[in-house]
Amino acid sequence: MLNFFAILIIIFIGILLLVFKKRNFKKLINQCNLNSIQLKKNNKSNNKFLSKKNSYLHNHEEKKYSIFYKNSQRNKMISLFQGDTENKLKALKIAEELADKSTLPILRKGLRDISPEVVEISALLIRQFK
Repeated sequence: MLNFFAILIIIFIGILLLVFKKRNFKKLINQCNLNSIQLKKNNKSNNKFLSKKNSYLHNHEEKKYSIFYKNSQRNKMISLFQGDTENKLKALKIAEELADKSTLPILRKGLRDISPEVVEISALLIRQFK
């Protein structure tokens, strides 16, 4: 009976270690991605949006972000897009950074927007998915 409880305690401790290691691993991945993104943002020029055709990434040059970072950016983008034109432009900047097909619904909403700037930038960003 004592051996059974000892085995259960060992299994329980093992599961706890796996859970905490997994959380630390996720934090490490996100921290590495955030550091690299901050370096990239510091190196960018003052252009808010890239308008050159050659500036878009091709499939083989796709940026690699963690799933957690992408989800947080998508949620931020959705909440920003419900605001005024300035917030919509920030949301489109996030969509440009992600360059992911999951941003297409927001870009389609941008095509129907009142502001011509939002419509123009949405059209430029949608064009890269064709």
